[in-house]
Amino acid sequence: MKVFSSWSGGKESCLACYKALSEGFDVSYLLNFISEDGTRSRAHGLSSDLIALQAEAIGIPIIQVKSSWEGYEAKFKEAVAALKEKEVKGGVFGDIDLQEHKDWVDRVCSEVDVESIEPLWGNDPEEVLKEFVNAGFKALVIKVKADFFDEEWLGRELDAHFIKDLPEGIHPGGEHGEYHTFVLDGPIFQRRVEILQSDKKFKDGNWLLDISGYRLSARGKGGK
Repeated sequence: MKVFSSWSGGKESCLACYKALSEGFDVSYLLNFISEDGTRSRAHGLSSDLIALQAEAIGIPIIQVKSSWEGYEAKFKEAVAALKEKEVKGGVFGDIDLQEHKDWVDRVCSEVDVESIEPLWGNDPEEVLKEFVNAGFKALVIKVKADFFDEEWLGRELDAHFIKDLPEGIHPGGEHGEYHTFVLDGPIFQRRVEILQSDKKFKDGNWLLDISGYRLSARGKGGK
């Protein structure tokens, strides 16, 4: 089945796409929503150009849709309707256990007559994180809530030590916005994203890694 993958650039959307590909789905497009001025991703506030470069590294075409939060649902339906004309019949999403968001996904997909595919749904959140790491993905922390983390967590790689060091009382996957990630490399990547310049900033109770310099590089020997 030809499908799109809902795309934030973070670990869940990437792992969901990977699992969908492993299950035989033809992931033909990544669908990413960006700010109305086209400069930032809606999900994590990253540069829209950086998200586009990430898609280039993977080798799957990305569709970036400008939208306000208020107009998000209408723009989503409009984008999916256009994809249906390209014979897309389903969408892949990275929900784990947020029922409210899954209900929204199921409803809007039903209303535009495409199948919602949730490869991570119902799995243990910590096991999902371990699966991501063990599959060989490389990701950095790019945003954290200051209530739970200090600025030293920014730029940290997701690995076994990261999982062990996560503070008690937060969702292991950061599903309530405790932290967000950006994926640099992994088994679905043809090239890797290399970060050249970044700065730590504080805004609205969050520490942010503002990535301003980046490029594509060859993957290491054996894809590592």
